[in-house]
Amino acid sequence: MRLADRFGATASFLCALHCAALPLLMAVLPALGLGFLANHEFERAFIAFASVLALASLAIGFRRHRRVRAFWFLVPGVVLLLLGIVIDIDGQPLTHAVLVSLGGTLVALSHLTNLRLAHGHVHDAACGH
Repeated sequence: MRLADRFGATASFLCALHCAALPLLMAVLPALGLGFLANHEFERAFIAFASVLALASLAIGFRRHRRVRAFWFLVPGVVLLLLGIVIDIDGQPLTHAVLVSLGGTLVALSHLTNLRLAHGHVHDAACGH
């Protein structure tokens, strides 16, 4: 699961950056042959993939470390991503960009938290040093 969390975190951060910059890059992407990145269907498919990957990765991690901390980031992150999809992208591009950027960042943080919980020592109230 370490690889899935690293991939998920990287992909989610890139998604957040993409969503934040997309309103500025709408005119440039087609000229670079990257117009598909501005496609709403591509975005929806990527959000669905990222959400399923995160849920599966965190569920497997939870079975190992038995801590829900990573879900504290995942749940609001996925909610923000879904709200971002529901928002009329063409009518409210700034609201859409903010929602999906924040959502993608939270999903990435959930992967990083899960990675740390599953594969590293976590300093918390029970830690003896």
